Amino acid sequence: MTITINGTTGIAGVDGSAATPAVQGADTNTGIFFPAADQVGLAAGGSQVLLVNASGSTITGTESVSGNLSFNSGYGSAAVAYGCRAWVNFNGTGTVAIRASGNVSSITDGGVGTYTVNFTTAMPDANYVINANTNGYTTNLVNATATGNCSLATAAPGTGLTDNSQNHVAIFR
Repeated sequence: MTITINGTTGIAGVDGSAATPAVQGADTNTGIFFPAADQVGLAAGGSQVLLVNASGSTITGTESVSGNLSFNSGYGSAAVAYGCRAWVNFNGTGTVAIRASGNVSSITDGGVGTYTVNFTTAMPDANYVINANTNGYTTNLVNATATGNCSLATAAPGTGLTDNSQNHVAIFR
């Protein structure tokens, strides 16, 4: 294999891999590699963390962004992305049971139709938005006054507070 380094083409003739990137510093498993035609990859610790291709980019692994993350979602302009900070799908009848969740450590049953959603990682402040829905004809009363949890009450028209088998809560900040 011939490696060419010059002022016109830069480095040519070596693709590398995530485990052994073509361009690396003193850390030999972190750097830039070229996995296929029209693709550039970034590796950290021997694993691919970013792949950019001719039609856009695909992020793999867990990435942190400082500041606002903007992207074009297909509507013709880039906009700031606002993420869901926590979400949960739970059964609120009998013994409360979480079916699936993200950044929710537990649900506290406060009695008929009242629940506290406890976050794994607290919100930075209580200025977040709660979107909640349940099955059937119920009214959701939500309260965002604490950074470590939020409360939810479910009520059926004309009957007051009621437990529901399908409860869905999403928190945006």
